[in-house]
Amino acid sequence: MRSTFTTRNGSGWMPEYLIAIDGTTCIGCGRCFKVCSREVMHLYGVDDAGEVLGACDGDDDDFNGELNRMIMAVDHPGRCIGCGACDRVCPKNCQTHVAADNVAG
Repeated sequence: MRSTFTTRNGSGWMPEYLIAIDGTTCIGCGRCFKVCSREVMHLYGVDDAGEVLGACDGDDDDFNGELNRMIMAVDHPGRCIGCGACDRVCPKNCQTHVAADNVAG
């Protein structure tokens, strides 16, 4: 691993940016959202057919009875700082992270 970044104490570190969350395995638990200080991802409603209904607004919106389940989705990938907190708390291992040196600027 080539380290192009350093921590405060000078040791090498490679950020790994969140680029996607697999909606087929995500259970919408919200753990990743709770640990993310940058609001990189948000909760979305999904209907019985697997179609994303829209962002959940926190008001227990059931999307006119169409809501089947909820998932997290990356909607602001540019905000990610690559800390990996979301990956460490995900119980379903449904996130894709890419090392900083493999991300196009």
